[in-house]
Amino acid sequence: MDEDQPQLINRPSNDPERATILLMGLRRGGKSSICKVVFHNMQPLDTIYLESTSQPTTDHYSSLIDLAVMELPGQLNYFEPSYDSETLFKSVGALVYVIDSQDEYLNALTNLAMIIEYAYKVNPKIHIEVLIHKVDGLSEDFRLDTQRDIMQRIGDELLDLGIEGVQVSFHLTSIFDHSIYEAFSRIIQKLIMELPNLENLLDNLVLHSRIEKAFLFDINSKIYVATDSSPVDIQTYEVCAEFIDATVDLYDLYQAKDGSNRSGKLQCKSFLQNGYILVFNKMIRGLALIALLKNDANSGCDLNDSISIIDYNIDVFNKALKEIWKNSIIKALPSPEDTKN
Repeated sequence: MDEDQPQLINRPSNDPERATILLMGLRRGGKSSICKVVFHNMQPLDTIYLESTSQPTTDHYSSLIDLAVMELPGQLNYFEPSYDSETLFKSVGALVYVIDSQDEYLNALTNLAMIIEYAYKVNPKIHIEVLIHKVDGLSEDFRLDTQRDIMQRIGDELLDLGIEGVQVSFHLTSIFDHSIYEAFSRIIQKLIMELPNLENLLDNLVLHSRIEKAFLFDINSKIYVATDSSPVDIQTYEVCAEFIDATVDLYDLYQAKDGSNRSGKLQCKSFLQNGYILVFNKMIRGLALIALLKNDANSGCDLNDSISIIDYNIDVFNKALKEIWKNSIIKALPSPEDTKN
């Protein structure tokens, strides 16, 4: 098995070095479909055959960080005495609550407010993320109206409960476009302790390489774990994500004679009709650096020289990324005092 590839892993549910996302919401809200599409590459139309989740499920996923996504069934009562809700909410980094925007959502908002009240009490550092889901069936204006209504009602619910100072993030999502990947990208970035270092590296790469936009993608899920500080345009993100699929599909066509997967350096460049160039470079831990640059004939720079500089700088970036990963592993190792105990 290629050690750079992301893989499902089995670790104890209380592993403190793994970021955990708790996926919640009422029944038939779309939680299982989201997990299957984002983390298991299921086609969106195939999710109509999924049965409703009846038991808690957890997927462990390893890339730049070890990530656990725990899905709880909508009918589960988290506040029964027999259910250890305190331990559950203390162990997660982000609570992601899914609201079906095409259904009556008042009960969901009341349920969410109660969960926020309890979760924030036992874990003040928890990130509260709300997915206003299935917006593909709504017009653009109605999407925004729905978002405003949900935000206002949640704010009122929390005020009624006497809760202040809780930051709640809202995302308009659908499994039929890239909005769900964009939302999870932003959520997961909040759980990456090394994010400031990664963003600084990407800013330096963009500054010294004539690159207009750079993403550090998880190849399997198309989630970007980091990007440079310039604003993210959703169309640029979509083009980069589709470029990953095209590159990997072409790469898989060419295998060793024995049929085994090949390892080694994977690079690809695509010259787009609009004058831009996409550059794909495989990094460590199942990651890929995707860079977008403009092929400007009037810049006075030789394209081959520019590409050579970019390749060199990307190699430097990859070495720095390995150092960040190595240092994060060292920090995660128990100290001698901990080992004695």
